[in-house]
Amino acid sequence: MHNARQISMFIAITIWAVLIGGIAYSHVAFFPSYLSHLPQSTSLIKGEYGLKDENFWMMAHPVAILLTVLALVLNWKLLSRRRLIGLSLGIYVMAIVATALYFVPELMAFADSSNSTNVTPEEWRQRGQTWMQLSCIRGVFMFTGFILMLIALTKSNREVIVAP
Repeated sequence: MHNARQISMFIAITIWAVLIGGIAYSHVAFFPSYLSHLPQSTSLIKGEYGLKDENFWMMAHPVAILLTVLALVLNWKLLSRRRLIGLSLGIYVMAIVATALYFVPELMAFADSSNSTNVTPEEWRQRGQTWMQLSCIRGVFMFTGFILMLIALTKSNREVIVAP
């Protein structure tokens, strides 16, 4: 069981690292250009050669959630790890809910902004900046979840809780 616990933590942390890398790349290299020039910048995501990053996110999120849950289950008897993994999972769930309720719908509106006649380019720019600021906050929460997973890995793998 010791090895399964450790391996589950290593694999879950690795996928979290991939997610954090994707978040950092998006916020440094892509979103500033895209969201600062709406609706003209929709060409970055439309057409045959447009960026299709949703494929990455639609694959990475389910895998990350599944691996985090697996790490939680395998480390359940280790209270110090359970708490930290559980906090990480809670952060992840909150981020996914916020993504589904606000971030994805706004991205869809941005993608369709070139077809909008009732929103000015300045209003699109402002919405894009607000989206970016809120998404950076979401990214900080995800990074915190990643750090909590790393801290959980440092906790002893041998302190098994004995049920009364």
